[in-house]
Amino acid sequence: MIAGIAGGLAGGLVFGILMQAWDMLPMVAMLIDSESVAVGWLVHLFNSALFGAIFAILFGRWASTLLPAIGIGLAYGVLWWVVGALLIMPAWLGMNEMIFELNTTAWRSLAGHLAYGLLLGVVFALIGPRLRRD
Repeated sequence: MIAGIAGGLAGGLVFGILMQAWDMLPMVAMLIDSESVAVGWLVHLFNSALFGAIFAILFGRWASTLLPAIGIGLAYGVLWWVVGALLIMPAWLGMNEMIFELNTTAWRSLAGHLAYGLLLGVVFALIGPRLRRD
């Protein structure tokens, strides 16, 4: 699970940098009734670590080597883009007209989720075996 959290935080850091550049972090903060960029970072990194741990629990046995981990990580990123960004987030924020809407923000979000999944998979595969040996 530690490898999943580390991978989630690595992917979350890169995704967060993209979201900051695209001015998306205030919307993330809105999930807990704030519009602060700093709060957006905290919410985002918490979710990144949590979803990394879930990745380890659900897919860890299949993602123990690099190539499968990359493929599974990318698919996991797409899954969270559909479930999280296109469904849960707009519904949670009362933006029902935005559910499953494919616009520039949604496509940017997909790019970020793919970066997240890629790094999650790579870091998980690289450090997971080292943690299991210790």
